[in-house]
Amino acid sequence: MSSPAASSRRGPVGVGVIGAGNISKQYLDNLTVFPDLKVHVIADLFEEAAEARAAEYGIPEWGGVEKALNHPDVEIIVNLTIPAAHVEVATAAVNAGKHVWTEKPISLDRESGLGLLKAADAAGIRLGCAPDTFLGAGLQTALRLIQHGDIGTPLTAMTTFQTPGPESWHPNPAFLFQSGAGPLFDMGPYYLTTLVQAFGSIRKVAAVGSKAKEVRVIGSGPKAGEEFTVEVPTHVSAIAQFESGASSHSVFSFESPRVRMGFVEITGTEATISLPDPNNFDGDIRLWRAGDEDWTTIPATGPANGRGMGVLDLARSLRAGVPHRATGQLAYHVLDSMVSISESIESGTFVDVESSAPASAPLPEDWAPETLTLGGTA
Repeated sequence: MSSPAASSRRGPVGVGVIGAGNISKQYLDNLTVFPDLKVHVIADLFEEAAEARAAEYGIPEWGGVEKALNHPDVEIIVNLTIPAAHVEVATAAVNAGKHVWTEKPISLDRESGLGLLKAADAAGIRLGCAPDTFLGAGLQTALRLIQHGDIGTPLTAMTTFQTPGPESWHPNPAFLFQSGAGPLFDMGPYYLTTLVQAFGSIRKVAAVGSKAKEVRVIGSGPKAGEEFTVEVPTHVSAIAQFESGASSHSVFSFESPRVRMGFVEITGTEATISLPDPNNFDGDIRLWRAGDEDWTTIPATGPANGRGMGVLDLARSLRAGVPHRATGQLAYHVLDSMVSISESIESGTFVDVESSAPASAPLPEDWAPETLTLGGTA
């Protein structure tokens, strides 16, 4: 990938949001108050949804997708469409000369994801991708402890995500059980991104998977009682080996009556560290050193504003001409790893992971989203 250049523009970075669904509220709560960003327009295939969200957040313009892509003041498109549309919308943004932040996953397959990376690189366009939870105070504090040697050399990790499945509470859950979803693709990006930040790139994986039911029933909302077909494994047990030689074991499951989410433990030569839930931006860290009788709790330090921190880091890095942290290359590596896990389930063999992820620079503890750092006229 080519080296980033500084933007020729000055002042707050113009943003256009495409996708006015539920997750847009989590983003807009922050994007509309970070002073280094200016949300000019929100777009959606259903323009009435965009209009309603614009009114809710005081966004001056709304309309269809082209409204955001063609807006002269928009520098970054925030792509909050459904996963199946991520590559199409991101590619359209690249072709329009806009930098892109996209929700996870970056794509549903290697070919389209790699094609997007190559198109953006050729056009000199930056790609950023969720999750940006690893930029929050909780995981950044834990990563600093690991990098400072507080656990010695990191050796192994265990992660667990277990629920009965979202059909009990989600009013329209079928898409979460289709190709490109399931517990692996839906929740895997949070856990695997965290592990890559701690250990470096994944080199090979092996996994088994299963489906407890071929058909599930919607449990709430206007579609309650409707059945839908389960297309993907709803329980995945995966091991990964990293470039350092370290290894991890992860469980991703929609099959557990007992809910256990956010469990991430990393063991080193000197200590074990328990990380906060990788789907959150905050949370205490616990450390167990050799000889301790109990865990030591370490409060998180740094910003924990929530979704949109990655967009802000992309914007500030764009102005400064330095690499941003939640890169498209990182997101592609996580996708490549998840596809490899799926292939291992099918083949019953280890699968090599060909891609690599760049090291993400630590986020300074005094990084302040609420502070205006990009003065001047946009």
